[in-house]
Amino acid sequence: MSAEASTIAVDPEEPAGVGRVILHRILLTVGPILIALVIAGLILVAVGVDPLAYYGYVIERGLLSPTGVQQTLTRMAPMLFLAAGLIVAFRAGIWNLGVDGQFLLGAVTAAAAAPLLANAMPVWAAVVGAFVLATVVAMIWSLVPALLKAYHGVNEIITTLMMTFLGVSFANVLVKLVFLDPETTVPQTRTLPVEDRLPRLFDTTISSGLLLGLVAVIGVHLIMTRTAFGLKLRVVGANPRAAVHAGLDVPWLTIAVFAISAGLAGAGGAVDILGVQGNVRADWNPAYGLTVIPMVFLARLNGFASIAFVLLLSVLSIGGESAARRLGVPNHFTLVLIAIVLIVLAIVEYVDTRYLSRRR
Repeated sequence: MSAEASTIAVDPEEPAGVGRVILHRILLTVGPILIALVIAGLILVAVGVDPLAYYGYVIERGLLSPTGVQQTLTRMAPMLFLAAGLIVAFRAGIWNLGVDGQFLLGAVTAAAAAPLLANAMPVWAAVVGAFVLATVVAMIWSLVPALLKAYHGVNEIITTLMMTFLGVSFANVLVKLVFLDPETTVPQTRTLPVEDRLPRLFDTTISSGLLLGLVAVIGVHLIMTRTAFGLKLRVVGANPRAAVHAGLDVPWLTIAVFAISAGLAGAGGAVDILGVQGNVRADWNPAYGLTVIPMVFLARLNGFASIAFVLLLSVLSIGGESAARRLGVPNHFTLVLIAIVLIVLAIVEYVDTRYLSRRR
């Protein structure tokens, strides 16, 4: 699957050509979603569930209900950080598939640090300190695949997936043994009081982490498209050999990409804990990372478009939970839908690539 948006061999100076390009991109973006919704609907029909009722409940809970809308916007916050981290990595030609492990370690670090820091300093400083610590820990966790990729050319898909497995397991060990709250019978970290968490927006339940996530995505988009540093990363991703001939320090840039991407993932975990959860329980793993990946590709690695697709994912997530309870559908059906989107996206990209190659 190509990381950059596909284009049509037309003259961009002609209005008709511009229109065809825009239509082509819309079809490649919206088409996989519509096809996936149809396929998922057929699966629901096969198991005896009315797909229209299911999607109706999803929309009602995720977009129309005031409470549901607030939950939808709040859940976007950690996903936006993950999207920002993935955009950095994918635009630089690096497949960081270890974001779930980095996210979880960042979350555990924030959950353990925030209550302790709050006893020694002002609450706002404790929250900031926990946020920074979570980011740094996630960055450190990415060093192994970064160094292996930068200096030995080891495939980062393998190493980041391996580090995800280790990261999730290590996070659970930390919760159960090192950061365990002795005052509870449930294995979890100490709980950050509600009044000490990130403030809410406009007298609602929407976490202010949403604003931080939006800043992260927009900031990454502008850095990658408007700065010399972003240009260097894109050159490395497009053609590493050309980057070497251009005098770029490819190993250092590779390590920097891993660090930035992992740091944003860890920051997403911190925002989820400091804004909503308050603690981390053993075996907790929302696995947001692998569900955000297809949204980032549907957005063609565009930061602003990623915001819209993360919103769609959040609606499906919140609304899907409600629909599952009402219709007796497994909660994981949303993951099935996301998987179908990813498969359809890959097929559409393949067909589109073959079509364009024949035209050329």
